Amino acid sequence: MKNRWTLYDPRLASMLIAPVLLLLIFFLVLPIAVMAVYTFFTFVTAGVETSALTAANWHEFLTDSYYHGFLLKTLRVGAMTALLCGVLGYFPAYFIWATSFKHKWLLLLLLIVPFWISFTIRTFSWINILGEQGVINVALIRMGIISEPLPMLYTEGAVIMGLLHFLLPYMILNVYVSLESIDRTLIAAARSMGCTSAQAFREVTLPLSLPGLAAGLLLCFVLAAGSYVTPQLLGSGRDALFGNLIYDTIMSELNWPMGATLSIVLFVVLGFFAAIYTRYMGMSQIVKGLGG
Repeated sequence: MKNRWTLYDPRLASMLIAPVLLLLIFFLVLPIAVMAVYTFFTFVTAGVETSALTAANWHEFLTDSYYHGFLLKTLRVGAMTALLCGVLGYFPAYFIWATSFKHKWLLLLLLIVPFWISFTIRTFSWINILGEQGVINVALIRMGIISEPLPMLYTEGAVIMGLLHFLLPYMILNVYVSLESIDRTLIAAARSMGCTSAQAFREVTLPLSLPGLAAGLLLCFVLAAGSYVTPQLLGSGRDALFGNLIYDTIMSELNWPMGATLSIVLFVVLGFFAAIYTRYMGMSQIVKGLGG
């Protein structure tokens, strides 16, 4: 008699996957569906809305350039942050991968140490670095290079710097995992055929590591574009991103229908970029990068 556990059992598979599906439905699909329905509620006054369905919230978003400006700025800041992470993160990842240091695990440990510190505390630290009485301004004044503090805090540059500090380890980990999957014999073969180290990197290493770089770019872009804390702490009202707009709409104006509308817009926009990446690259590389 054949062992029935060696055969595919649809009922057993359904039983095993059912808890995960229920969790996804109740904690992901259902909240998004409720929020999508809420976008059609009618806003009456602060904290008061009715279930009378209307498209006024969507009409306001689609016709008001105020919201469009926030969305475009969010995408621009997210793209700039992702590109900077890509440029600054590739070479540390390459160094960790290529180094002959025996205790490579120590380098990876140092890379993830920042995750042990609260993200909010790390963001607050930039106030003591970029502020008028921060380390940079105090040092420049004492050296006589400047006579007045430079306005570095509460600017878009400060926001990008804070996001870069937060997201750079994600980029390095994604690129490193991609480099680790490269068969080193390919590089040795390229060298044996007369390629220099630079040529072997350009023709073999770089192309094979592009999936990890692309995964890091997507991850950094999505996290930066959806950020709320960093722009709130390091930026001014002019440097607020779409997440801050959603927060103010819900918490300050108490306009839940419009806040839900803006949330769905950000969800759809970021989901669009994630869908494009998935279509051409797949999500496995991001999962590997997050797993270290």
